[in-house]
Amino acid sequence: MNVEQIEESLLDISKELDEIEKKRERILRESRDVISLSAKAITNIHLMNLDEASSKLNSARALLEELRKVGTDDLHRYLIAPEVEYVEASALHSIAMKKSIPSYKELKVTNVSYLLGLLDTIGEIKRRIYDEIRRGKSGEASMLFSIMERLYILLLPFAVYDHLAQGIRRKLDVARILIEDTRSAVTEETRRSKIIKSMEKLSKKLSSKSK
Repeated sequence: MNVEQIEESLLDISKELDEIEKKRERILRESRDVISLSAKAITNIHLMNLDEASSKLNSARALLEELRKVGTDDLHRYLIAPEVEYVEASALHSIAMKKSIPSYKELKVTNVSYLLGLLDTIGEIKRRIYDEIRRGKSGEASMLFSIMERLYILLLPFAVYDHLAQGIRRKLDVARILIEDTRSAVTEETRRSKIIKSMEKLSKKLSSKSK
């Protein structure tokens, strides 16, 4: 039995797999940088350091573009996690800038990464809403809640694709709970704000009559 040809094939395969493994290790290593940059962008958005957030997002975008050149074929699945974080940060930044959330084609991410990233954005919007409530800005909180609720409604039909976008059903369940909790807080703050305004109006009216 002549096994020389098989040995040559196995040697070629070994070299190919070794090259794939090197690419995989690079993707995993540099993906952590993308996730870190996206997380820092989100932190800066909450602190309203929007220029710094833009800088972090630009760095994350550039790094992702380089990784996409490496992460071809089956390796692309390792890019889902950093893409999800990047989508989340990009969407939140657009909301903070009062701009439209970019499409998945604009962000150059996969459809699965886009869906999962938008769902994660709902949790960050909740955080912003509570920040606005603490600042006494009930109008801004209500506006953000409308975006939060609209995102959920738009994403809800995609639950049927949980077998393709693994985790989307679980994230939708979490988003629903977050929305219900936030609705109560926004409703209470709106009611409180109206009462305060009514009291201030009445106080001014009584004050003017006493003069």
